[in-house]
Amino acid sequence: MDLVIEGARQAMIMLFTGDPELWSVIWLSLQVSGTATLLSLLLGIPIGTVLALTDFPGRRIIVSLVNTAMGLPPVVVGLFVTILLWRSGPLGFLRLLYTPAAMVIAQCILATPIVTGLTLAAMQALNPKLRLQILALGATRIQLLWLLIREARLPLLAAIMAGFGGAISEVGASMMVGGNIQGQTRVLTTAAVMETARGNFAMAIALSLVLLLLMLCVNAVLTMIQQHRRPL
Repeated sequence: MDLVIEGARQAMIMLFTGDPELWSVIWLSLQVSGTATLLSLLLGIPIGTVLALTDFPGRRIIVSLVNTAMGLPPVVVGLFVTILLWRSGPLGFLRLLYTPAAMVIAQCILATPIVTGLTLAAMQALNPKLRLQILALGATRIQLLWLLIREARLPLLAAIMAGFGGAISEVGASMMVGGNIQGQTRVLTTAAVMETARGNFAMAIALSLVLLLLMLCVNAVLTMIQQHRRPL
């Protein structure tokens, strides 16, 4: 219990005194996970929408793969991204390994199936007659998709929260492809793991509490948007 109290005290001190290293780690965490979440939305929402609204051979297999990928082990993703970006790997010429870009790629791979799966579920939950009503009013395909996405905006915001949570709380892949380099690829999760390995539990708890606080703030904002004028 004393360690938790000391960790909370250190977290408050570092936050309110403007500790440069801590704020650098927080800012990089937001940059990496925010970019990964945005990319996962750009990929996941269209894919989930197409899977929900169309029927084609092999659709059930793809849906099964998406559902399976929602629980991808981060270490496995980190391993394959590392192999791809290794100097002798297929994308080694890009020299992205041990950079924030590599971490974005890994987190995006982990978050995209989550967003896709939740989008698919949200679209399938809509009343099938709604689609026919919109088409009957003369809407184009693009207008149809936009109106359906608007109708499913509440569960889609939940998909955003889940995607961001999965990205920013991930540690295995980020450690493998980023290397936890101070001032370059060190984020809150990898820093917490490093401090734990050093036996500096108070600092690890402080970093973990900051991570929880950060996630709470982001999700609180998204929840306020989600619950604003919620239809009865």
